Amino acid sequence: MPEPRTIAYLRVSTREQSTDRQAYGLRDLCDEFHVEHLSAGARHRPVFEAAISRLKPGDTFLVWDLDRAFRSTIDALITADQLRERGIHLRIAQMSFDTATEEGELFYTLIAAFARFERRILARRTREGLAAARANGKRLGRPPKLDKETVRLAHEDIAENGYPCRYVAHLLGVSRITLQRAIRREGLA
Repeated sequence: MPEPRTIAYLRVSTREQSTDRQAYGLRDLCDEFHVEHLSAGARHRPVFEAAISRLKPGDTFLVWDLDRAFRSTIDALITADQLRERGIHLRIAQMSFDTATEEGELFYTLIAAFARFERRILARRTREGLAAARANGKRLGRPPKLDKETVRLAHEDIAENGYPCRYVAHLLGVSRITLQRAIRREGLA
């Protein structure tokens, strides 16, 4: 019978983010890493699913923290139950409890609920911050590709001099759509 393994799942939301902190914390605790660059809220997480499918009875599924692996409290609880039914242990490196005991299962349930609460509070605060910034006239997102004067001159070339919009956009190094949006944004259309 093969030795039980510990398979770690690491996740960050984007390619620009690093898994270094998770990898450093888990490196001495597992036999293999499975790294995913995808939002936890994604419906289909191929690396997560592959890691789960590799587990055999007696193995341990290791994650750095709850929010690195699970989309919601229900997702965390269902996955823990499915792993338990297959004889697989679940370990969260940032927490020291055993989900195989009744006490560990209760604690896990509470922590999963708090993690979901924390994500919702963070999302609400982000929305509130963005709304406040907009209300204060702050422009969010990327800066415009074209400044006001360039847009005014481009509009003049199109409206008064009869140049095609696509041609003017090409001269400015932007798409026709970008130029048309800039003209509308400046109230010239």
